[in-house]
Amino acid sequence: MKKKILVISGGFSKEREISIQTGIQVARELKKNGYIVKVCEPNNEIYKIVEKFKPNKIFNALHGQFGEDGYFQTILENIGIPYTHSGVEASAKAMDKEVSKKLFIKNKILTPRYIKFDFDRPYSKLQNQIESSFGFPVVIKPIAEGSSVDVFICNKLNFKKKIKLLENYKKILIEEFIPGREIQAAILCKKKLGAIELKPKRKFYDYQAKYDSKAKTEHIIPVNINEKDSNILMNISLRAHNLLGCRGVTRSDFKFFNNKFYLLEINTQPGMTKLSLVPEICAHKGISFIKLIELLLNDASTNK
Repeated sequence: MKKKILVISGGFSKEREISIQTGIQVARELKKNGYIVKVCEPNNEIYKIVEKFKPNKIFNALHGQFGEDGYFQTILENIGIPYTHSGVEASAKAMDKEVSKKLFIKNKILTPRYIKFDFDRPYSKLQNQIESSFGFPVVIKPIAEGSSVDVFICNKLNFKKKIKLLENYKKILIEEFIPGREIQAAILCKKKLGAIELKPKRKFYDYQAKYDSKAKTEHIIPVNINEKDSNILMNISLRAHNLLGCRGVTRSDFKFFNNKFYLLEINTQPGMTKLSLVPEICAHKGISFIKLIELLLNDASTNK
């Protein structure tokens, strides 16, 4: 009997378009391989759709807020059908960059130093606080966004101008800027999958560098590092994956500088678009796109 898979994509976050593309790619591959597939939005109709379609499993193709932060995972728990990727708690911890960074620091995983800034506070002393903590340049980012949405590298001159662009978030992180190589590593079903290096033509690996083919970001695989460093990289990735209680697939983003790996963040629902990194790493390891999808479906659970 052919399995029924409900693919949920779209949503309400700033990563909606990327989620739609992920959903399209996953649904197309499943249909091509004999699955009965329905694609839907995470709206109020979800319970009716599940009741009518009666899926065997749910593929969560959402990205960003309300889809990757534990919110929609709570709804999926109530539905009671096994769903892919991380559960409620792991998703919430990974999406909240302050919570995850505190866990990294507590467990001696190197990560950039940071300040949390509340926009209810005055700007007047902030610049001095940055200077005394780690100095400029800095990276400013929302606490709970993905895909490098609204992430900026700032120097002293443009700091005030850039930080005002994030006022709608109320609270943000200000991180020390770590130069060096952009390397990302993936864990699949609690096993070390592999890594890829990115050389963006833009200032850094931002939203456009990730998803716009015109940005011409160079993807390098295998990564040109020695075996010892490769083992260190993958061990940190697996530790972070397990530390947060993740399942399915995760992609950890690193900077490699002065022979040290700095973990920037961990992504619990990496994209599956044509430019996405996890399918590219899988392909290099001989794992086809349908095999990747099936591994995630086999790992699907209702366990928080």
